[in-house]
Amino acid sequence: MSRVNGFLEERLMPVASKVGNNKFLIAIRDGITLAMPLIIIGSLFMIIASFPIASWEAWLGEIGVADYLWKGTDSSFGLIGLVASFGIAYSLARQYKVDGIGSGIISLSAFIMATPFISSDAGAGMPVAYMGAKGLFIAIIMGLINGYIYQWFINKNIQIKLPDSVPQAVSGSFSAIIPGAVIITMWLVIYGALTSLNLPNVHDIAQVILGKPLGLLGNNVFGTIIVVGLNSLFWFVGIHGGNVVNSVMQPVWIANLDANRLAYQANEELQHIITVSFMDNFVYIGGGGATIGLVLVLGYLARKKHTSKQTKALAPITVTPGLFNINEPTMFGVPVVLNVMLIVPFILAPIVNVIVAYSALAMGLVPLTKAAASWTMPPIISGFLITGSISGSILQIVLITLDILLYLPFVLAIEKRYKALERKEESTVKKVNVDKGIVS
Repeated sequence: MSRVNGFLEERLMPVASKVGNNKFLIAIRDGITLAMPLIIIGSLFMIIASFPIASWEAWLGEIGVADYLWKGTDSSFGLIGLVASFGIAYSLARQYKVDGIGSGIISLSAFIMATPFISSDAGAGMPVAYMGAKGLFIAIIMGLINGYIYQWFINKNIQIKLPDSVPQAVSGSFSAIIPGAVIITMWLVIYGALTSLNLPNVHDIAQVILGKPLGLLGNNVFGTIIVVGLNSLFWFVGIHGGNVVNSVMQPVWIANLDANRLAYQANEELQHIITVSFMDNFVYIGGGGATIGLVLVLGYLARKKHTSKQTKALAPITVTPGLFNINEPTMFGVPVVLNVMLIVPFILAPIVNVIVAYSALAMGLVPLTKAAASWTMPPIISGFLITGSISGSILQIVLITLDILLYLPFVLAIEKRYKALERKEESTVKKVNVDKGIVS
């Protein structure tokens, strides 16, 4: 085991660390995370509007509230692409020690610049679909390109500089003029060229270039198993797997959830099983590695009389956060990181969750997800909210039971090791006391 741990630390850790610290991946993660409150707020409006009681929905329609609730959903959930175009450029510029707000604003303008407008009697307008999940892929591409170009100009000092006596807010806005003009003009030329040649707009092109390959990986059970396995492997070597793997796949899962939302609003059949809600609330229960099974086993053992001191100390700091899907205390406290004794269930538990949950939704035993719950929402409650059915909660209970059974034999082995170490320590202390003539 020490040899395996040595190999992981010397060979895999440096590689994983470089991937985990990649500026572009961090920018994607932070930019999309910036939009997550809107997804959750929009989902709350949606849950209220579509609460699974027929008389409730009918009553909301009769009093005229339903349309306002759906308006709230469209005006929050439906803006994630727009927000991400700002957030990704903002995050990337900040990592290069450059003003992020200027970068984000320029990127937001370029995003709107590259989006085809629609005309009506009220005037030209931007399609709502492109502001939402449909625009998420081009938001990623443009956010990264725009953020990098912006920081390059600033760091190369190609900017309008005002005297130090000028307020920072004013001088900062002038600094953005040259890189902003270049970025916006560049996307305007691209938009004009595509339009004049009757080619698809940048959103449709990005959907093919980025959306299709990622969709092949993230829209089927086999690809999802690979993604989940990679997430666990990154976590195992001490890198936040969600920040690396999920930041790449999240646009696909969010787009799938948004497509389900729109289908539900239109009274059409929902199409996507694997969504961001599916991953957060059915696969990663308790956090990466589905560690809710691990912490519940620790909590159970801690209540027993002859449990090791180590387990009794770990239970309070791991169980409560674990119920809210916060597993950093578990990852570094047990620890799970670089602990060869836990690698099997840590990889296997979320994979089992994928297979069981996917099968349940595919067979129609549980409705497909159409709303998002906060990732810190405890299981059983979140299962009901994202599916609108008690069967979602029942599925979570089944998954948690399976996770407990998977972790149980491995935790018992670790507990046995804890006890052996404590007995050895007590024996050593007793021997030292005897040698010193101390009678206990």
